[in-house]
Formats: sequence, C-alpha cells, structure tokens
Amino acid sequence: MSPSGVHSSKKEEKKPQLIIDGFAVANAILEELKKRILKFKRKPSLAFIRVGEHPPSLTYIRMKQKKCEEVGILSIDREFKETISEENLLKEVALLSQDPSVDGILIQLPLPAHIDTSQVIDHIDPSKDVDGFHPLNMGKLLLGQRDGFFPCTPYGIMTLLARSAIDPSGKHVVILGRSNLVGKPLAALLIQKEKGANATVTLAHKASRDLLRLCQSADILVAAMGAPRFVKEEMVKAGTVVIDVGITRLEGGIVGDVDFERVAPKCAFITPVPGGVGPMTIAMLLSNTVLSFERRRGS
Repeated sequence: MSPSGVHSSKKEEKKPQLIIDGFAVANAILEELKKRILKFKRKPSLAFIRVGEHPPSLTYIRMKQKKCEEVGILSIDREFKETISEENLLKEVALLSQDPSVDGILIQLPLPAHIDTSQVIDHIDPSKDVDGFHPLNMGKLLLGQRDGFFPCTPYGIMTLLARSAIDPSGKHVVILGRSNLVGKPLAALLIQKEKGANATVTLAHKASRDLLRLCQSADILVAAMGAPRFVKEEMVKAGTVVIDVGITRLEGGIVGDVDFERVAPKCAFITPVPGGVGPMTIAMLLSNTVLSFERRRGS
C-alpha cells in the first residue's frame, strides 16, 4: 500500500516511480487545521501586507486568502501604494504587531526598491512572523529550538517527506540553491539531530565544482535554483528522491527546475510542478498561523 499523498505512475518499458501528490498532503493538513479551528472561541487571523500592484503578488495573496477562508482563518488586508515610505510602512507593521487580535503577519514580497525588505521583516513581532523569516526565528531554527516558526517552503518539504514515509536520516541530501527562503533553512532543518531529519547535507550553488558528481551522489535531491528544467536525467542516480521547488512559467506552461518527463522514470519518488511543493507552502503558512493563535491563548 502506498504512503499517504503518493500515487504510482507507470510508463511503457520504464521503471515505475511514485509521484508525491502535494495537493493531497496539503489538503489533509488543511482538513486537520479546520477541525482544530472549530474548537476555538474566536477565529485565528492572518494579516497580509501588500505594497503596489505587482500582478503575481495579487495572485499569491488571493490563493492564500482563499485557503484561509476554507479553514476558518480571518484575513486582514493591508494594501498600500507603491510610493509609501519605508518609515510609514514600518509604522503599519508595528501597529499589526501590537494588535492582540492579529495572530500572524505576512509581508508579500517583493517590496519596491526604495524599501529595505530586511528592515520590514525585522520589525515584525517574531511571535507573529508566520513566514519564519525574522532573524530570531531563523536563529532558533539553526539552533534546533522549536518555539519559533519555520519558513513555510522548507517546512512544507520536511512535512511532505514525513507524510510520504521518506526518512532522510543517514541519507545524503543535495540541495541545489542557497537562498534564504529555501536552501539555507532547509539545510538547517535537515541536519538537526531529531526524527525526520539527521541527514548529511550538501548545499550546492553556482560556484560548486563538479555539480554533476554531487547530484549523482544524492539520495535525496532538492532543486531550488529557479532554473527551468536544469536537472537532467544523467544528473540523477536510480532510486533517488527528487523534490522540485522551482516554478517557472514558460510559453508551453508551468515547469520546475527538473526535466520531469526524463528524470521521473529513474526516481523512487518525485514531486511534480505544479502540484508538489507549492500547495505545501500555503498549508504550512496556515499551520503556523494556527500555531501562533494556540501559543497566544496558552493551548
């Protein structure tokens, strides 16, 4: 019997692989959150801060707000013109941080060039930083402390592995990409001495030598470079678990950082794009919001 969220996919004359269904796993998590929220006297709330009219940002916020509504989380909209000063934006962040009715704060990125993103994130109350980007939460993650918040995409990947019965312990995990959003925090999560982690991690990037050999040595390969179809068939050994974080819209549709059609037959497990890691990122954002609410009320 296949693990939850995993289904078989078979092609002619090729070894069958198991495709990890991120939608199925994320929906199971959302159902669990919905049941938890029904027991609360008030609904948890998540404040969205958006600056300007960046079209992808509008789309992402609508997707997140739709999921909030489905599980019973209140959305608070804070929309500002692109010309807002950094000083005034910081004041708005401070007001939300001080508001006892707000459980989580999300800054939709990117922000306009005249605003220092780090400064804005630093001004969020760390106990409401449900995106997990505040330096205090990042530090707690590195130290293995669990009273902060994990960044949503790395947290989603860890949860996806756990719910697909894939244990990283003792495995060699190669992460392609060293961003603050995915690569670095994911590496920090995977190296922790605890259940569901305990891996040997290589964090590879553009300056890494012999990338082909590094990829071929991976038991679990995470592609998070933002380079469409970068990972080719010859870069993956048979039986590898491949997690594709990349998402790029090309003329022919949405693709990931992995050349899925050619790589998938060699894998033990693989995530598709779309439908793999993406749904998990939103699910973990909502999970962090509910966790923040529960901590606030002493649950």
